[in-house]
Amino acid sequence: MLEKTTRINYLYDFYQSLLTPKQQSYMSLYYLDDFSLGEIADEYGVSRQAVYDNIKRTEAMLEEYEEKLHLFNKFQHRSKLLQKMRQALEEDSSSKEALIEALAELEKLD
Repeated sequence: MLEKTTRINYLYDFYQSLLTPKQQSYMSLYYLDDFSLGEIADEYGVSRQAVYDNIKRTEAMLEEYEEKLHLFNKFQHRSKLLQKMRQALEEDSSSKEALIEALAELEKLD
């Protein structure tokens, strides 16, 4: 569950501007502020089921955006490459070839 929450939080960070204000609010309250479905429902004067349905639809939309745009995937790949470069520098300052290869991969990402 924590892994899903973390993924949705990242996707929300990347794609929140593509959501409606209502979707942004529900997702922010649920995932960032840790509100329950009932608390969000009370806040907006709707049923818990309405909130649940909206959140599930929005999660699906975020996953669709990621399928098409790959921003989160590129972020993860970029982070791994930077970690690899940092490790190469710490291990051996003569690992120039590994650093050049990692830099080339970073350049391809964008």
